[in-house]
Amino acid sequence: MTDKSSKLNAKRSKTAQKLDPELYAQLKAELKTPYKGLRQFVYFACGASGFIGAFIFLTQLLAGQDASVILPNLALQIGVVALMIWLFRLEQRTKPNQRK
Repeated sequence: MTDKSSKLNAKRSKTAQKLDPELYAQLKAELKTPYKGLRQFVYFACGASGFIGAFIFLTQLLAGQDASVILPNLALQIGVVALMIWLFRLEQRTKPNQRK
């Protein structure tokens, strides 16, 4: 078993030497946090949707519609926007180019 692992490690080091160091670091970072760009896009899309919903409910509230129906929905939309902002910032805190 150790013979196979040593061959695999030797093959990895040869492949790493052929790649540009920046590209290799980027690929290693992608392995640590897969689909980071996709997650950020989903956070942005859901946050934008919540913002649009909050805007609609706010305009309905300002127009004088029934506040007992509008306020819970408005609060939910604001909560969605706050959650997406928090998740996006949490995602930004992870360091993409951690080299080991």
